[in-house]
Amino acid sequence: MDSNAGFWIIALVVVFFLLAVRARWRKEPMPWIHILFFCSGFPALIYQIVWQRALFAIYGLNIQSVTIVVSAFMLGLGLGSLAGGALSKNARLPPVALFALAELGTAGFGLVSLKLFRWIAEFTAGSSPAMTALAAFSLIVVPTLLMGATLPLLVEYLVRSSRNIGSSVGGLYFANTLGSGVACFVAADVLMRLLGQSGSVQLAASINALVGAGALVYAFRSKRDKEEMSRPEQPMELNVHPGKGRLLPFPLALACAAFCGFAALAYEILWYRLLTFATGDTARVFASLLGSYLLGLALGSRFVERYSDRQQNRGDGVNLLGGVFFASAILGFAVGPVVALVMNFVSLANAGIATAYLIVLLSICLGALFFGATFPLIAHVSVNPARHAGAAMSFLYAANIAGSTLGSFLVGFILMDYLSLFSISLLLLVGGVASAVVVLVTNGRLTGRSRMGIAFGISIALLVVVGSRPIFSTIYDRLLFKNQYPKVHFRQVVEGRSGTIGVTPNGAVFGGGVYDGRFNVDLMHDVNMVARPFALSAFHPAPRRVLMIGLGSGSWAQVVVNQPLVEELTVVEINPGYLKLIPQYPAVSSLLGNPKVRIIIDDGRRWLMRNPSQRFDAIVMNTTFHWRNHVSSLLSVDFLEMARQHLNPGGVLFYNTTGSEDVVATGLAVYPYAVRFLNCLAVSDSPIAFDRTRWRAVLLDYVIDGKHVIDANDPKQMARLDEIVNIKEDPTGQQPFSIENNDQLRKRLQGRLIITDDNMGTEWH
Repeated sequence: MDSNAGFWIIALVVVFFLLAVRARWRKEPMPWIHILFFCSGFPALIYQIVWQRALFAIYGLNIQSVTIVVSAFMLGLGLGSLAGGALSKNARLPPVALFALAELGTAGFGLVSLKLFRWIAEFTAGSSPAMTALAAFSLIVVPTLLMGATLPLLVEYLVRSSRNIGSSVGGLYFANTLGSGVACFVAADVLMRLLGQSGSVQLAASINALVGAGALVYAFRSKRDKEEMSRPEQPMELNVHPGKGRLLPFPLALACAAFCGFAALAYEILWYRLLTFATGDTARVFASLLGSYLLGLALGSRFVERYSDRQQNRGDGVNLLGGVFFASAILGFAVGPVVALVMNFVSLANAGIATAYLIVLLSICLGALFFGATFPLIAHVSVNPARHAGAAMSFLYAANIAGSTLGSFLVGFILMDYLSLFSISLLLLVGGVASAVVVLVTNGRLTGRSRMGIAFGISIALLVVVGSRPIFSTIYDRLLFKNQYPKVHFRQVVEGRSGTIGVTPNGAVFGGGVYDGRFNVDLMHDVNMVARPFALSAFHPAPRRVLMIGLGSGSWAQVVVNQPLVEELTVVEINPGYLKLIPQYPAVSSLLGNPKVRIIIDDGRRWLMRNPSQRFDAIVMNTTFHWRNHVSSLLSVDFLEMARQHLNPGGVLFYNTTGSEDVVATGLAVYPYAVRFLNCLAVSDSPIAFDRTRWRAVLLDYVIDGKHVIDANDPKQMARLDEIVNIKEDPTGQQPFSIENNDQLRKRLQGRLIITDDNMGTEWH
């Protein structure tokens, strides 16, 4: 057994053992509902990770597809919440039995989900964005509806016995969110690496089935369930005291729940951007961030559960809610500057980064803690437990999810194209402070002490804004260059909804926190291995129509489009931010005005799926590092098979393997012919001859912006040309400036990992 997997199994067993000991010591029954809901949260997060990845592979990873998929996921949860609330007060079956059926239904869908996604993808690949949205929603509406229904159902069940809405919502929210948080860490550490997408989904479905079976047993053996179903609800309403103090007006509670969801998801998006820029955007970073975020939400919910057990005065609860809004607004705003400062004070040594990374995750956990406390506290001070608590709570939950969806859409899809990170954070801070003030004023108990609290909260918020402004202005420099800043810094930063791009004074480009080349096409001063796109002529005699996936600095595109035989270059780039930079750098500034160039802003894989009739003599990709999040969608067997359909007879796919032998082996597994050139691989269905004579002749004819790439009258340049063209073969693959033929590659790379969409290559290693 994998040692990491063994650790998590032992940890879970110990937790359940401690729960049993605690229940026996206190002479209380085992909290089976909370345990079941904890276990239910585990597969829910696995589904979210896998289904989103699967849908991104089908519909693309550009911001439009991401927004559509995430919004559809959240919308399904919201509808499920309303459905669960309606069932909780009208259904004849016990709420726990309905919860069991929802879990079993989710398990059934999970088992067939990935096959269903691929089947529907065949019919929607070339569809419009509206059809894509409809397809994505239809794919996940059933399981997300079932998941969304579970919380209102279980709240209704627990409130019937506890008569405490805050304790019930807080406890359930804690258990379920904690399960999801644990799932993030287990997925990052074990599941995705060992089981891949299909294996992880099968495990999730199995857990759902076990939870459903356990809930059915609990429902039909519980005397409490049978008694609650056999007696009328009205006597219970007459005997329940809702607590002291006035309720928070329900319309205001709905607005608070919506803003809480809005701010929480908006900050998650902002924190994710910061953390990925600091760490290079790996799949494990995303899962760890999400796990820390969910852990914070769980701990906040746990606090409200304990508070609600002890405190029944709703007036005090409303005051606490105002304070929690203040705290969530200020701490949420402060996480960004704290992350930047932590990264700025560590060295680039692995130990220092690991320590800083842990501190950053703890900061995110703390920032999310107060968001986790907000929702159950809103429920505690606004819902009367004596009147269909599950139904009332379902409206709050739906409002919270609607706010989350709007936060994801408005911030991730719109505001990031127009506002800086600081401006968006400031808007969220103002919204949080305003919410706190409105809640406290509405309470009707605005004493002198309350006024002092409001003034103190506003003062702290102003101090945080003023103190953090200089940090925000250089936040990306601090995140990437760590303690090398300010010695190493960015000359220019372009922020947008598709990502952040930074350029250093020496022209080095960093996209999403990862090196992405330089603005250079000078073969005689090759500081960015620009010999690679120049080598296209060595593999193909006449590449007239070329597709390039990924624009980056534009250097590769500038080289390829000026190849003497190229007639048309189509470039598909996911981040339009590069188009703002290219005109500013002389080496590539003419690219955008070249009539042979057509630039399309889209996800490369999705564009290929939507344009099945397009054929090219060559497809070129300066692929990013093989360990980055989602990069396997351009390196997998599935993608390489797709690319094959877009090559003319004799066509070549030429792409950067970033030094990964698994990437090279995957290319060999799909195409019968291959040649390695430096860290790139050329593959084809036709034999590839590395023609040095043709390459030399083309290089001598190369002209970029009216200037010959090689000055034939300069002996030094001619000597450099001979050095480049006469590149040596290296069957060991150890020398960086070398080539390797088809037979040598196949002999050397037997038994390597073959990357698929399902196993995701080395993303989780």
